[in-house]
Amino acid sequence: MKLAVIIATFGRKEQLAHLIEHLARQERLPDEVLLSAPDESHVQVYETRKFPISIVLGRFGLCAQRNQALDQILERFDVITFFDDDFIPEDDYLRLVEQAFLEHLDWAVVMGHVVKDGARTAGLSWAEGLQVLAAERANIPVEPKIVDHVGAYGCNMSIRMKFVGDLRFDERLVLYGWQEDIDFTSQLRRFGRVIGLSTLRGVHLGLKTGRVSGERFGYSQVANPIYLIRKGSVPASFALPLMGRNLAANLVRSLWPEPYIDRRGRLRGNLMALAHLLSGRIEPEYIQKIAA
Repeated sequence: MKLAVIIATFGRKEQLAHLIEHLARQERLPDEVLLSAPDESHVQVYETRKFPISIVLGRFGLCAQRNQALDQILERFDVITFFDDDFIPEDDYLRLVEQAFLEHLDWAVVMGHVVKDGARTAGLSWAEGLQVLAAERANIPVEPKIVDHVGAYGCNMSIRMKFVGDLRFDERLVLYGWQEDIDFTSQLRRFGRVIGLSTLRGVHLGLKTGRVSGERFGYSQVANPIYLIRKGSVPASFALPLMGRNLAANLVRSLWPEPYIDRRGRLRGNLMALAHLLSGRIEPEYIQKIAA
């Protein structure tokens, strides 16, 4: 089985260098790592003899960057693993991914268990992420817990490539994307199961650099779920509760916002998107017209 890793990156050159170095510790090395960035300012020269590294430049936005990477290697690999540039996988991650796809031919998508997600907090440093991962090794389950999902969390997800075909990430979900991972992987359920596997483990640092403004993100929190419901790729039973939870959180916490989240900006974006929705306007790409 041939396995590649794709990392779409933006504004995190130092973090990306840590991740490339860390991937050399994998028990099952990737057959290739492909980095996708808008231009050369987001990457550097990486020195490793453990696996080949390719760099593709020219597209901006998470969906566009992932698509240009897919176009480069689609026909050459059996499985592709997507890592965010601020995700730290356990050293056995890729070995267990390969084992999962070899043993379960009906699995289309496999995602791992995020033992700590810095996206929900102020974020973690690289050193803190490694400490969390080391501390969690004693808690790895002997028997894996297997859970079916509507779609996969894009910070770490692996795809059986024979099912992809012409499917691509939806580039109307511009910039940071948000729910682009659920949209893409949920469409693969017609070919096989979308699985969460508890023995696949890693830490998502949740770095705040390279992300969109609070107002832009808040707009996407409303516009993107409604767009995906209308598109038919994500069920309303998943998207509407997600949208409702975010609206409620932004409304309540805007009174006493966390220092690391622009709750008031997100709430303004939520309300702008709701106003557009009431007027019949659903345009995820509108966030490009909102100030960065």
